[in-house]
Amino acid sequence: MEILEKFFQGIESLIPTAAAVVGAVVVVSVIRYVLEKRYAGAPGHKFRLQMVTMVLSLVGLLVVIIVLPVSESLRGRLLSLLGILLSAAIALSSTTFIGNIMAGLMLRAVRGFRPGDFIRVGDNFGRVSEQSLFHVEIQTEDRDLTTMPNLYLVTNPVKVIRTSGTIVSADVSLGYDVPRTRIEQLLVRAAAEVPLKDPFVLILELGDFSVTYRVSGLLEEVKHILSTRSRLRELVLDHLHRAGVEIVSPTFMNTRSLAEARRFIPPEVEPKAAASPPEKPAPEKVVFDKAEQAESLEKLRERFESMGKDIAALKENIGASTDPGAREELAGRLERLEKTRQTLADVIKQREEEQDS
Repeated sequence: MEILEKFFQGIESLIPTAAAVVGAVVVVSVIRYVLEKRYAGAPGHKFRLQMVTMVLSLVGLLVVIIVLPVSESLRGRLLSLLGILLSAAIALSSTTFIGNIMAGLMLRAVRGFRPGDFIRVGDNFGRVSEQSLFHVEIQTEDRDLTTMPNLYLVTNPVKVIRTSGTIVSADVSLGYDVPRTRIEQLLVRAAAEVPLKDPFVLILELGDFSVTYRVSGLLEEVKHILSTRSRLRELVLDHLHRAGVEIVSPTFMNTRSLAEARRFIPPEVEPKAAASPPEKPAPEKVVFDKAEQAESLEKLRERFESMGKDIAALKENIGASTDPGAREELAGRLERLEKTRQTLADVIKQREEEQDS
């Protein structure tokens, strides 16, 4: 009997601890569910949900330690141990899991880029397709997805292509026998035909056998950067060849055993008048499909948040208005705006499910 009494006493002493554990799990799950339902369309809701879950889990752990059936001295040592572990984790954050969380917070605070932007980090170039608490995912020129830890982005320079425009360039090496002014005119015409805004030519190098030219111009629609780079190189070839300028090494020219009048320029092919040339599909639509969806989703979230502010302003105006007619009109606008916002929330949720699948 004494053994059973001790057994039941031991179980009874563990009931508060078990209740605290179950309560913490239930509270965290319920709060996550409520936040997920209420802020499903808000910008960055996944990031906030991760942060809330982490904080609630830490609070739940503290509650469990407090209700443990142990002596006050042991409970104090456990709390001290938890504080030491947290301090050690923060101290070692540059090389640990917590380091990526802190780096993610820093990237969110700085807001140097967002989904849909073109970035270059080291040898990695592409459009941002996902940005979370622990990592940033970019879609490269090969349509592949590259995941980089937030800590890597914080400790390395990040080049972000501005949405207002970027400089597109093409380099070409030509011999000293071609006049510089003639080359510059041809290259500027090629850049203007792309079209690029305010084209210009730079001389990069005076080599032993050739001169390296760079033609550049401002591309205002950065989403077409891949096709524009290719188009610029195509037109540089076409304009130089049509003007009779060879793009071959002078060393090769000096050692070839061919007729002096032979020119290494392909014959120009005239397009058929009857058949119109087929339109080339934009490669960006195929390459950056996920990044395009992420950018569109980010814009929908921003619109959702903006509509929430409009709804709050309408409610204030309704409360401050004393004219019944004006109040009725504002109430109608409020009802329509809330319906539109709910529809937008459903669209955002559907897009997020499609993106995660």
